Parts: sequence; structure tokens; C-alpha cells
Amino acid sequence: MRPLRWLVLAAGLSAACASNTIVPAPVVTAPRFPDFVPPAVPPALASGPSLERQDRGWRFLQSGDLRNAEHEFQVALRAVPAFHPAETGLGYVELARRDAKAALVHFDRALEAAPADPAPLVGRAQALVALSREADALAAYEAAFAADRSLADVPRRIEVLRFRILEQGLSRARQAARAGRLDEAVAAYTTAIANSPDSAVLYRELAAVERQKGDAAQALQHFRRASTLDPSDAGSLAQIGELLEAQGDLAGAERAYVDALAIEPSDGVSAKVEALRTRAELARLPEEYRAIERLPQVTRGDLAALIGVRLGPLLTRRSAAVVVTDVRTHWASSWIMAVARAGVMEPYTNHTFQPRGLVRRSDLAQAASRLLARIAAADPARAKSWESVRVKFTDLSAGHLAYPAASAAVASGVMAAGPENTFQPSRPVTGADAVAAIARIEALAGPLASAKGK
Repeated sequence: MRPLRWLVLAAGLSAACASNTIVPAPVVTAPRFPDFVPPAVPPALASGPSLERQDRGWRFLQSGDLRNAEHEFQVALRAVPAFHPAETGLGYVELARRDAKAALVHFDRALEAAPADPAPLVGRAQALVALSREADALAAYEAAFAADRSLADVPRRIEVLRFRILEQGLSRARQAARAGRLDEAVAAYTTAIANSPDSAVLYRELAAVERQKGDAAQALQHFRRASTLDPSDAGSLAQIGELLEAQGDLAGAERAYVDALAIEPSDGVSAKVEALRTRAELARLPEEYRAIERLPQVTRGDLAALIGVRLGPLLTRRSAAVVVTDVRTHWASSWIMAVARAGVMEPYTNHTFQPRGLVRRSDLAQAASRLLARIAAADPARAKSWESVRVKFTDLSAGHLAYPAASAAVASGVMAAGPENTFQPSRPVTGADAVAAIARIEALAGPLASAKGK
């Protein structure tokens, strides 16, 4: 019995000695976790056994021996509970085990003691990424880099996170916009912009949603921000033009459209500029002119104004010796004199123009035929479609004084024949008819009338 007791006692002593044996820390030449940032030990804690335990724990960690690493960090903490670098070490041990939640607890404890320590900040960011909390992770990485600019890899991680957050926010915002949840889409775009404030795409798409909501002021502000961030953004400039035009700021709208065209040619935007300039020109004209299209009957003064404004380049002078005595105070006097000097609408023999006299269809046809003759003289090919045609009217014979002009006007499409192929030469002309006829002449003239109104 005695020998047996001694054998048991010897075995127990041997086990006790083995349990107190310190495992040699490995020499690490190729770290298993190169993206883990070793915590710095502050001077106040840089003495005593915890410092050695911290060093050993980090070497075990980087060799991949997580059990011994955890043991060393725990021993360091038991010896000095305020030794926060060991909490950081334990956080990285849990990260190595892929337990992000447990890691986050340790990093947060370390940061309570040292809020600006870059090592637990980087570890916390990595844990938050693993937990799909990208926005919080971004904040942690940014704080880490602000604390230590030597962290060369952190800026790249920040950019990756920003891009990921941008994509996620953009996806949520677009889904909400497509589903018609406009308030939700605005909120999603606003959050995405907070994380990526220099993204022109976000501002442009947010503005489009705001415009869809009817919030023109916010849409205009954000389209402008988009075009500032991206000077090549012709689309935002075109949208700015549309919003300004809707607000009545025609000059501002034209500038925006022209700036858009300077970046990227567009037939649609060019048409908007042309329409805007026509609208602006019209706005500068007398109210009497703007009312012509609504008149039940037009006067000679009205017709002269239409021709002068829309077909000015065709009014080359025929004679400077025209005398007109009754138009000096008329609102359309300058255009009346222009058409009279050009011979398109002649004064009467008593030198009066009678600007308030009503225009009949035969009068309109006469003026139209003279304008068509000017187009034919400048471009004979254009005139073939009407010069060789003789239209038959049931109420106007070929020998009638008004027939040549009526035939040319109808053959060219400037005027239309009436029911049963009548011309109705004495019927008064409405404002809409006069405007339509002058517009058709303008189309036939093409480039010859491209400087209208100047």
C-alpha cells in the first residue's frame, strides 16, 4: 500500500509542475492576422508583468494559437484590471474566432478607458462590418485614422465602406422611388448623402424625386448641387432650365439650357432653347400682337405685324419712297412701314394704309403670294410645288384679279380651299387663320426666315 500512495503523490506533483509551466511564446515571422492593429501600452501601464503577458498574448494571437493568446490577455487583466490593451487583445481573439458580437464587447471596454486608441477603434470597425453595421464601422475607421495617420490601409477601407454604403443607400432609395413611396425615397437619399456628401448622382436622383413630389424649390437646389459637384452633368442643367422656365425665369432657364448644350449636344434641349427664345421675343412684343391669334377678325395692321415679326428677313426694301400718312401712332407702325416698303402690303393711292381695315381671304392670299415670290427668287427649287399648279375654284375664275394669288396660296399649302373647292375671297380672316398661314410661309422659307424678329 505504501508504494502505491507514493506513486499517486508523485503523479500529482508532476501534474502541478506541468500546470505552472510557462509555454514559450512563438517567434512570429508571418502574422496570421496582419490587419489586426497591436495596441500601444500607455506609459502609466508600461511596467509590471502585464506588459510581458500582453506581448506574449499578441505573439500567440499572430501565430494562430488563440487559446494561449486568450490566456495571456486574461492573466494580464487579472493582474492589472485597468490594463486596457489586454481588452483589445481579447477583442481581436474573438474576431479571429469570427465572433463579432463578443469582440465588440471587449473593444468597447478598451475604448471606455482610451477613447482615441486606434487599435480598438480599428478592431471595433472590423467587428461592426461583420455585423453589417457599415455606417458605424465607417465612423470607427474615420476616428482611428484621425488618431493615427500612419494606418496606411485604413483609408482604403474607408473608401470601400463609403462605396458600399452608397450602393446600399442608392438601392433602397431607388426601390422606394420606383414603388412610389416618395417620402421614403427622399429620406433614403438624404441618409445616403449624409454618408457620401460629394456624390452628384445622389443629389441628381434626389432632385428628380423631389420634382416628382412637386417640391420645385428643393429640386432646384439639389440639381444645382449636382451640377456643381459634376461639371459635366448636362442632365441636371437641363432640369434646372425646365424648373426655372416653369417659374417664369426665362433668362435663367435659357442660360441653363445653353450651358447644358455646351457640355452635350441635344436636339431636345436645342428645341427648348429655340422655343424659349421665341417665347421671350413674344413677351417683349406689344400686348396687341400677342392677342392676334385670339381675334375673330384680323386687321391690316395685325397682318403687317405678323409678317414683320415672323418673316422680317424676307422684307428687303423695294422702295424707300413709300409715303404712309395714317400709321404714325399705331402700335404696329414700324412693321407696317416695313411691309409697305417691301411691297408685300401696299398703301392705298391716297397714301393711307388703313391699319384698322379688315383683312379678307383675298388680301391674305395677295400678301402670301408676294412672300412666296421672294422665297422662289432666293431658292427656285422650293417654288416648283406651287408655281406650276393651277388650282380650280368653284367661286373664283382663272381670269379673276385675285386668282393667281389664291392659286399660289392654296397650291403651296399656305391657305386651304373651302367647302366644295371654294376660295371665298371676301370672307374675313380670323387671327388663328392668319397666324397659321404665316407659320406655313415661315416653314417654306426655312433658313431664309431663320432670323425672324431681328
